[in-house]
Amino acid sequence: MRFLEEEESDPMLSVINMIDLFLVVIGVLMATIARNPLNPFSGAPVVVVERPGEAGMRITVKNGKELTRYESSGEVGQGLGARAGVTYRLDDGRMIYVPEGPTPPGTDAPRAGRAGGDQSP
Repeated sequence: MRFLEEEESDPMLSVINMIDLFLVVIGVLMATIARNPLNPFSGAPVVVVERPGEAGMRITVKNGKELTRYESSGEVGQGLGARAGVTYRLDDGRMIYVPEGPTPPGTDAPRAGRAGGDQSP
């Protein structure tokens, strides 16, 4: 009955197993960092919206190595500005933005404010 006999344990085997475990943990952490949209090693611009439409909504914008965080205060915004255009939602869910302003000469583009391009007065 060899399997019932006590084997001599080598303390170096435990150390080697711990090193192997740490290497696996480091590999998993590196893979997690690489898949994160705010990866510090990526230069691509990214926008992350946390809790969209809720009171504590937060927007994080990563442009290069610069992170900018915008937090909602829950208040309605106020300020001065001008109407920039009209947005229409199509039946399939797509959104179309039509800028306002004078139509460039020589074009038959529909003006904003008239659905379907109706040009009649």
